Amino acid sequence: MGEMNLCWNEIKRKSHNIRVRLEAFSDNSGKLQLSLQEIIEWLTAKDEELSAQLPIGGDVGAVQHQREFNQAFMEDIKSRGPFIYSVLESAQAFLAQHPFQEPEETLADGKEVSPRRRILNVSRSVWKQANVASDLWEKLTARCVDRHRHMEMTLERLLQTQAAMEELAVALEQAEGVRAAWEPVGDLFIDSLQDHIDATKLFKEELTQVKEGMKHINELAHQLALSDVHLSMDNARALEHLNSRWKVLQASIEERLKQLQDAHRDFGPGSQHFLSSSVQIPWERAISPNKVPYYINHQAQTTCWDHPKMTELYQALADMNNIKFSAYRTAMKLRKVQKALRLDLVALSSLVDVFREQELQQGEHVMDVVEMIHGLTSLYEKLEEERSILVNIPLCVDMCLNWLLNVYDSARNGKMRALSFKMGLVSLCNADVQEKYKYLFRQVSGAGGLTDQRHLSLLLHEAIQIPRQLGEVAAFGGSNVEPSVRSCFRVAPGKPAIEVSHFLEWMSLEPQSMVWLPVLHRVAAAESTKHQAKCYVCKQCPIKGFR
Repeated sequence: MGEMNLCWNEIKRKSHNIRVRLEAFSDNSGKLQLSLQEIIEWLTAKDEELSAQLPIGGDVGAVQHQREFNQAFMEDIKSRGPFIYSVLESAQAFLAQHPFQEPEETLADGKEVSPRRRILNVSRSVWKQANVASDLWEKLTARCVDRHRHMEMTLERLLQTQAAMEELAVALEQAEGVRAAWEPVGDLFIDSLQDHIDATKLFKEELTQVKEGMKHINELAHQLALSDVHLSMDNARALEHLNSRWKVLQASIEERLKQLQDAHRDFGPGSQHFLSSSVQIPWERAISPNKVPYYINHQAQTTCWDHPKMTELYQALADMNNIKFSAYRTAMKLRKVQKALRLDLVALSSLVDVFREQELQQGEHVMDVVEMIHGLTSLYEKLEEERSILVNIPLCVDMCLNWLLNVYDSARNGKMRALSFKMGLVSLCNADVQEKYKYLFRQVSGAGGLTDQRHLSLLLHEAIQIPRQLGEVAAFGGSNVEPSVRSCFRVAPGKPAIEVSHFLEWMSLEPQSMVWLPVLHRVAAAESTKHQAKCYVCKQCPIKGFR
């Protein structure tokens, strides 16, 4: 009996100890769970509070205000840190004392939970709460750091954008002031058009920095948008206004440049506007896209390549077809063309000066119509100055251009070799025929004053085009100049190149392909010759010109 009492007392003592430990365990775990739950709820509330601050503002003031809030928010989080770390460390210590390994079991209804099972359940609950609290803390602190970094970057970009917008506003205002000072194109002097074109191009180049600045601020706005920061209404409007002003300024510069270039093309030194007076009503001088002129008869509603006066000249040339000998027939026609173009008054020295001014030293250079007009205009202005006579410059330029195009550019491509241009003018100018031969030879000779068969062939080919245009080429050996080249080189047998003396010797023989040129000079010289004889037909005495 005594032993049973002792055993029972031992059981009661152990039971009491277990009850004390359970009560102490429950008290400690309860406080720990309450602290963990408090932390979870606080962190959840703070996370929601942080999310409520989105989106980040789109102007400097708003971002600065949000940054101040975020700094205070981070201080609050930081001040709470020691408590959170303390609770998490307590949880870690608790779990170290009361580990659990068994998986969570579901008990049947009505079955009591053993003390050991209850301890395990509490440990599991603490572990879950500690994990949740730890995750929330790590995520919140990481979000705070990211938010701070994002705000700093956003503020920096907004400050850059604001400074750039202010700078661009000043630059645009200055540029718009320059634009406002532009004179209307119609009020400008023709001679100043090129200067205004150059000034406008320079102005456009100077605005390159503005262009780059506009590109930069638009890129900044794009980067902000990609980071989910949209400009405020005021900033967006200001940026849109700057872009609009820049586009208007660009368009006005391009329009100004186009107007100036059009005016320079139509009325400037390189234009053909002054040649419009070369025809009279009902005729109108027009220009094709490649600058080649053509003529419109509004009365007959027809167009043609030839100037009305050139058409009349060709009709007069047709009346000479009854002249028997081809060389004289061609020479008489060319003499009439020479006088109509006033080239009979132009000295070779004047031509050489014009060629030098126009930089036509290279015969292979290809001229366009504008270059031809420049050269011809300079030539006839020089003629008027040197001879002190009145010259209808627009008519002479247009007629001479018309004739040169008929001879060397009948397809009206608007291009001509400088050698062709020189050949046409030198052939009909007022100069000694020997001087013409020498000058033309120099155009195809090399540095040593020699020319080979290929270059001589090129020269003779250009020359034969003149009678060809008159329909007389057959009488001068046709368009094939190779026989003439071989004939010329027979003067210097065995030599690959000839000198000017060889060429002059050959030309003195008046070869078939070139005989029309010396005959032209004889016709011109005979015009002033008087013969003391009476005409058999009209009885006029003396006879002037050919007998």
